[in-house]
Amino acid sequence: MGRLGAALIWPMALLAGARGSLFPWVPVAIGTGVGLWFGLPGEPGIPAYSVAILLVLAAFSLRIAAPEIVHPLAIAVGCLALGFLFAGARAHLQAAPVLEHRYYGPLTGRVIEIDRSASDALRLMLDNVVLDGISPAETPDRVRISLHGDDSYIPDPGDVVMATASLAPPEGPSEPGGYDFARNAFFQRLGAVGYTRAPVVLWQEADGAAQAIGRLRRSLSASIMARVPGDSGAFAAGVMTGDRSGLSLEAVESLRDSSLAHLLAISGMNLAFLIGFVFTLVRYGLALVPPLALRVNTKKLAALISFGVALFYLLLSGSNVATERAFVMITVMLGAVLFDRRALTLRSVALAAVVLLLLQPESLLDPGFQMSFAATTALIAGFGAVESHTLARRLPRLTMPILTLVLSSLIGGIATAPYAAAHFNRFTDYGFVANLLTVPVMGAVVMPAGAMAALLAPFGLSALPLWVMQLGCEWILFVAARVSALEGAVTMIPAPSAFVLPVLTLAGIWQIAVAGRLRWLGLVPALIALGLWVVTPRPVLLVAASGSLAGLAGPEGRALSSGAGDGFTAENWLQNDGDIADQKQAAARAGFSGAKAARDFTLDGMQGRVLSGKTAAEQAVSAGCNGAGLLIVAGWVETKDPACLMLDRRLLARSGAVAFWPEGSGWRLQPARRTGRIWAPGKPLSEAERYLQRPEQRVAATGNAAGPTQ
Repeated sequence: MGRLGAALIWPMALLAGARGSLFPWVPVAIGTGVGLWFGLPGEPGIPAYSVAILLVLAAFSLRIAAPEIVHPLAIAVGCLALGFLFAGARAHLQAAPVLEHRYYGPLTGRVIEIDRSASDALRLMLDNVVLDGISPAETPDRVRISLHGDDSYIPDPGDVVMATASLAPPEGPSEPGGYDFARNAFFQRLGAVGYTRAPVVLWQEADGAAQAIGRLRRSLSASIMARVPGDSGAFAAGVMTGDRSGLSLEAVESLRDSSLAHLLAISGMNLAFLIGFVFTLVRYGLALVPPLALRVNTKKLAALISFGVALFYLLLSGSNVATERAFVMITVMLGAVLFDRRALTLRSVALAAVVLLLLQPESLLDPGFQMSFAATTALIAGFGAVESHTLARRLPRLTMPILTLVLSSLIGGIATAPYAAAHFNRFTDYGFVANLLTVPVMGAVVMPAGAMAALLAPFGLSALPLWVMQLGCEWILFVAARVSALEGAVTMIPAPSAFVLPVLTLAGIWQIAVAGRLRWLGLVPALIALGLWVVTPRPVLLVAASGSLAGLAGPEGRALSSGAGDGFTAENWLQNDGDIADQKQAAARAGFSGAKAARDFTLDGMQGRVLSGKTAAEQAVSAGCNGAGLLIVAGWVETKDPACLMLDRRLLARSGAVAFWPEGSGWRLQPARRTGRIWAPGKPLSEAERYLQRPEQRVAATGNAAGPTQ
């Protein structure tokens, strides 16, 4: 055997020698397959799925017939192919009609969810939708509308309502590589979003068991908020029922800027607090009854009852993705108790990740999935290391609760910080302190008091636990308000390139799952990824899909062509730049000049103009390029001036937002919309539209555009 053969055999022998401790790598392999499926530039066809099936069969065969040294590699390849297959299957099972064009007219639908938008508008999710002039086969399964008019009437889940609404298909990324709302909406079977300025009217009240859980949730929330006033009551209702529609925008922003928003979300920590309290209450309550305690395994009975409570809590909270993920993790841990296994191990977390990745492969891209598993994995590994350390054994028992609190906040904060920074472009400087002050109150006061209030409510004795819960919620909101108001409470972080988070994740898993000195090799890719994050470039020019907004990078930060309109897009651009300014502040920066409807700018010697307003298309036809090399038009232009590159709304509707990158002596245009995927089906493109799909196309830096014939 030569050196090459020995070099190939060595890692396989190393893996075979680690049998019994490799299961945490199974979700990594499955997740890699899921990530490959989502990362493809086009929709995979039958040949790709056939290869994946053959790989799964081959891996199964090798696992049975091949020598043991090959087993780990075979399982890894099989899991990767399995992740690819399950991602494709899930996407096709979730496929539902998506609105193909803008719609304004009557809308009828059944309310299935009520929440609030980022602008604090009440928002309704509807199913059983009927749209005037659109056939049932083309009507979206679900529609979401924000109420911008009179919201004095708030329907109950299950009510059938009518409104005159303006709808549009879910938008794609606000820039290339950005958050893809259209993809996220596709997996929720959400086919249209919009708003209404007219009052929503009741067409038919909820009948029978329709949305019974939703109505129960609304009823419990209203009962809590009636007894606990203000944001404290809304916070209490949010953590107990998942209904956060009563919380003010100011409170939501304070929780976010103090790194306490996770307390409001019904996720792993909230469910763990609740189930931990119920498990302890049932187990030790039964122990107080000797005849029962001597005949029944109280530990396993407590686990069964806790599972029932967790299932009810899942249904009551609306079964959102975060709660479903937490429920799976809790179920795995309670199952470990039933089978006399350790509940908190890397294997149990890995098993929960496997279940979620196979049932909901799209959750891999969800920030909540990444942050919750990062925190849980790091906490298990961190406390395992602490327990094995001799210093921890010598500490007085009374110091252990304090040590546990500090370490859990520190480890969880460090583990989730890269994901929070990458997805939300912010680092909360005092988040560690805020969590130290509030997490114990959440676990020891708010959730237990809420559980006791639920138990005592049928007997009319819920007043005292609700009062205790109110005190805890008031403390949490007080800390959030004070911490978020501190100078420098939030540091904005630029968005990283696409591969940074995967590399950091693999490096972190390597550090935790690999034993011995080899684990320190994980520091190398982690440091490289962090270094490249710092130098990740940002587009020099960004153009919104509407054509009404452009953003030009400058010495003060990105300047925007308008201080209003396309607010979501503007906010995303600035956040991805790591810029704390708002849209009005960015619009006041130097970079654009001229009238409001015709904003001029210079792109490294090339003149550009943004035409907006109702007459934008008419201006483009009548005046043409008028000396500009780039014309951005917020309208559909039928006759284009060939002397410049003209990005009108027709072209941008197909390409999505566009980023300009310097390359050589010109500019490379990158479209945001990835046509050809199941959530963004492609259609035949004209020659002008193909322009933005070909990376080799360039725009000259000085002079007219080198574009296609239009």
